[in-house]
Amino acid sequence: MWDIFLKTLPFFMVIGLGYGAGRSRFFTPEATAYLTKFVFYFALSAMLFRFSANLSLGDILDWPFVLAYLLGTVAIYVLATLVAMYRRLSVAEAAVEAQCAVIGNVGFLGIPMLVLLLGEAAIGPVMMVLAVDLIVFGSLIVILITGSQGGGALWRVLLTVGTGLLKNPMIVSIVLGLLVSANGMPVPGPINEFVILLGAAATPGALFAIGASLATKSAERVAVAGWLSFCKLVLHPLAVAAAALLVFDIAPYPAGVMIAAASLPVAGNVFMLAQHYGIAPMRVSAAILLSTAASIVTVSLVIAWVTSF
Repeated sequence: MWDIFLKTLPFFMVIGLGYGAGRSRFFTPEATAYLTKFVFYFALSAMLFRFSANLSLGDILDWPFVLAYLLGTVAIYVLATLVAMYRRLSVAEAAVEAQCAVIGNVGFLGIPMLVLLLGEAAIGPVMMVLAVDLIVFGSLIVILITGSQGGGALWRVLLTVGTGLLKNPMIVSIVLGLLVSANGMPVPGPINEFVILLGAAATPGALFAIGASLATKSAERVAVAGWLSFCKLVLHPLAVAAAALLVFDIAPYPAGVMIAAASLPVAGNVFMLAQHYGIAPMRVSAAILLSTAASIVTVSLVIAWVTSF
């Protein structure tokens, strides 16, 4: 456990550095926004393209793996929704809280950290988790919020969802990389060096951006944020572990990667959605702040556990 903690600590130290830069206003919110945009559209996309260009679709698409992750995630999604409805929240608020309970920071934190700690064989499983989060649950929250607010005809809602997926650089870069791989197209040397160089900026840039963005987050509504953080950091990986190991009998290594990915703190894009629709942004902000702080310990515990099998 101590060895794993020491290996994860540098990642959280970079996050802490970004947090200090943001709190001191050395890095303004505007600077953080532009750094996040650089990482999201350029550095992380280059990293994902390079990874996927060296994989086949068969290396990523494993239906038992997908179903196991979906089963465990849906279980916690439903639990968080039921608790929200019991508190008499609206459908839109319940959808936002459920999103906090199951969507982790796989893109900015999970891919660089888990690939380094668990090995390059983790690339395929982590990308599969990312794809499910973006395609299934990223679409579901938009459908629920738009539908509950009377967002118009179903085709308009689906068009919004489809457009959002097509504009997501993470989805686009993965698909492009898989197309290159499927067609056996060799990546020219200069292009390969270009994406390696650009992708190398993804890890420190993403971690620093996470920290700097946390500096603007508030810890209001701590009780609710604590519950959502508990769902994300504890219940979600446990549910995914039960589905992967007991129901679908997934092989130990991909199951371990899936469980580790499920243990990551609440993703920043949940706040972006909450802010965009004007639904409980401060609640989401607090959940991101608390879950990220607690994950320094909980993620290390989970990774230590999964590496044992």
